Amino acid sequence: MAGGAFSVEKGGKEFRGKFTGYVLLSCILAASGGLMFGYDVGISGGVTSMDDFLGKFFPVVLAKKRRATATESSYCKYDNQGLQAFTSSLYIAGLVATFAASFVTRRFGRKPSMLTAGVFFLVGVVFNAAAMNLAMLIIGRIMLGCGVGFANQAVPLYLSEIAPTRFRGGLNILFQLNVTIGILFANLVNYGTQRIHPWGWRLSLGLAGIPASLLAVGSLLLCETANSLIERGHLERGKAVLKKIRGTDDVDEEFEEMVEVSRIAKEIKHPFRNIIKREHRPQLVIAISLQVFQQFTGINAIMFYAPVLFQTLGFKNDASLYSAVITGAVNVLSTVVSILSVDKFGRRALLLEAGFQMFIPQVLIAILLATGLHGGKQLSHPSAIIVVLMICLFVSGFAWSWGPLGWLIPSEIFPLEIRSAGQSITVCSNLFFTFVIAQSFLSMLCHFKYGIFLFFAGFVVIMTIFVYFLVPETKGIPIEEMVFVWRKHWLWKRFVPASDAKDVILEVAAKHPDPDKDQQFNGIKHQNGLPQSY
Repeated sequence: MAGGAFSVEKGGKEFRGKFTGYVLLSCILAASGGLMFGYDVGISGGVTSMDDFLGKFFPVVLAKKRRATATESSYCKYDNQGLQAFTSSLYIAGLVATFAASFVTRRFGRKPSMLTAGVFFLVGVVFNAAAMNLAMLIIGRIMLGCGVGFANQAVPLYLSEIAPTRFRGGLNILFQLNVTIGILFANLVNYGTQRIHPWGWRLSLGLAGIPASLLAVGSLLLCETANSLIERGHLERGKAVLKKIRGTDDVDEEFEEMVEVSRIAKEIKHPFRNIIKREHRPQLVIAISLQVFQQFTGINAIMFYAPVLFQTLGFKNDASLYSAVITGAVNVLSTVVSILSVDKFGRRALLLEAGFQMFIPQVLIAILLATGLHGGKQLSHPSAIIVVLMICLFVSGFAWSWGPLGWLIPSEIFPLEIRSAGQSITVCSNLFFTFVIAQSFLSMLCHFKYGIFLFFAGFVVIMTIFVYFLVPETKGIPIEEMVFVWRKHWLWKRFVPASDAKDVILEVAAKHPDPDKDQQFNGIKHQNGLPQSY
């Protein structure tokens, strides 16, 4: 099965091939790691709002919830460090596991890392569904966190390596789409199981075995990426895989290009030491900053604790879970919008538009809570509906911008020789700040009250300014030519010497001599402030 033809540009040279059904199927199976990640994110909020779950593991929280009447206790009824640890332990475990995942992914390939993630997920599901005490519950979450660390390391790398350059943005976002589908699936499960007493929460946690099994089995069926095989010296197997995913036997030029890139990458013996050099400062700053800002949009506070948050705002149990399902559906549909638009409109346009779209709802929600949730009162029905609509507007803006692009852009900007190190730093940064938000949100909600939304709105302003001034457009630019992006940026050109851009131009011209390209190279030199003598 094959789709339409495409061309992959490497250093100005086009390599012919087809968009094969095998590539699409491989991307879908690999992206199922996102399905598991999303399910873990969504399921915890619903489970922690169930009285049966709270009664077994957090009776203090259940008692506080039942006697909450005043405004203070309404905001604070779920403020419990143990309850927050149930959610956040997954992310600190994922952070630690990322270091091991980086080694496995580089040394043994992408497939073993995805299989390891699936095994960790399955073990975690068993511990959580069968938990008899808090210790078993936390151990299960730690196992799930290890799975997240391996999946988040290997899956985006796998997708970016197997996807054709022309479709790289859309196919890479499949991972984030599956995250949103997992969250929606979790919300639907919670909506049904909260009526099953007293073991509905066990069913919610146990059904995570479905996406976990899909990832484990899928990783056995996938082929390894050609990049990984070549990097580890399996040249013939790498060439065979390349023919398979391109749908043609005419892959000699692309194969030689990949072998050469692998040779250069191997010359970097210490990628983590090399990545902190001055010339890589732009990539490092942008990759880490995107992860920090992604978490401080406030999205994970909403997605982790959506049912808890809605109950805190005065919604009854069924209404809170129903509202969480609505926001989950909006999340999925908006991520599809990102897949369809990211390679058409570019990364910057989506990020900048979303800044305005996320800022306004958070300010309005803060105003509604400040005026409507005081003196022991609950939100009026019209105000509650507006809150749900504003949260949906916020979620949609995040889902077609900061959600997927926070992962996509870092995967595009690092040079191949330090790419694995860059991916590790990206994942670690993301999981660390996810842990910070997960561990602190309920306490922040208790102390900041409605001001929590103003807090996150302030960060939305800062991150939008950051994108406007410091994040260049990366749409359609091959990784090895990304140096031109930094060379023409008003700030980053100070970190990337002109000689780097010169080397790229000379290398491309030497590999693909063509008099008709002289004008093209002169244009590139002009755009990047290089003398025509280059």
